[in-house]
Amino acid sequence: MRGSGNGRHTTVPEHMPSSHRRYGEWTPAKIREEASRIGPMLSLLVEKVIEAKPHPEQGYRSCLGIIGLEKRFGAQRLEAAALRALEIQARNYPSVKSILEKGLDQVPVPQSPEQEPIIHSNIRGSSYYN
Repeated sequence: MRGSGNGRHTTVPEHMPSSHRRYGEWTPAKIREEASRIGPMLSLLVEKVIEAKPHPEQGYRSCLGIIGLEKRFGAQRLEAAALRALEIQARNYPSVKSILEKGLDQVPVPQSPEQEPIIHSNIRGSSYYN
């Protein structure tokens, strides 16, 4: 169906396959609510996925896939995987699925070693700039 303006499109839900219509029923608020039912880290992860897309609808499939991992792995593990995904900036379905499959949700994230201050006669301290 054509829109009433240049470059405009109109969608008629009856013309869409049923699988596509299901996505039309979702909203960012509904997805966040579903994720928050599982836990706060998953809710935050879903929020980040949706924010990263130019249009929120582009993140629905990934978010729904991540939420769907609860059936296979359970809410507790999914929440731990969401925390790890946020810590390592891995905010997509394949990354969260991989974290769960490899059991990385049950292993703490290794901390980067703190760097020792460099002591050298050629390095100026903070007092130099005052």
